[in-house]
Amino acid sequence: MYRLLSLAAAGFFLSITAFSQTAPDAAELTKLLNDFLAGAGRNDAAMHDRFWAEDLIYTGSAGRRVSKADIMKDVSSAPTLVKEQRITYSAEDVRIQQYSDTAIVAFRLVAKVERRDNVDITHHFNTGTFLKRDGKWQVVSWQATRLPRPEAQTTKQLLAIDERFGKATLAADVNTIEEILDESFIWTQDAGEQVTGKQ
Repeated sequence: MYRLLSLAAAGFFLSITAFSQTAPDAAELTKLLNDFLAGAGRNDAAMHDRFWAEDLIYTGSAGRRVSKADIMKDVSSAPTLVKEQRITYSAEDVRIQQYSDTAIVAFRLVAKVERRDNVDITHHFNTGTFLKRDGKWQVVSWQATRLPRPEAQTTKQLLAIDERFGKATLAADVNTIEEILDESFIWTQDAGEQVTGKQ
């Protein structure tokens, strides 16, 4: 009896392992994902149009649920990237499970924004459901979850921003100050006087 149960358990484990590791279109899906991430860094409308299905349901990390039409509108109305700014996206720990013409692609997204001497890196867990229609894979559902920053990284970034702000203030570098400050910024000075970012 024990041997029969052991054989059944081993067979079940092997079938699950083989099924979860079998993704015949893994290379194609991985290439599509990497091409999309490269295009997204350039705000490439054609790549967004190719990647997202017309019936897409996208839930972003801020809790906003949007359609493909919403994404395309955002892409077309996005401001031109600042010359000194470079955005790159990459995928780590990519996992693909394929079920015939449906595939689940889960990965850790690394978003890197470089502007002048400042680099900001965020991480997200993304999961997309891809559907193959007429021989073409497209995303029909997407879920993004922003991961918390490690405390050491947050501290380092805050200290770097504080240093940039101090130098920009001393040099009267208005461009850097505008880049750093939010519209709601209020600086309370030693005497209690409050100064807005615009001032």
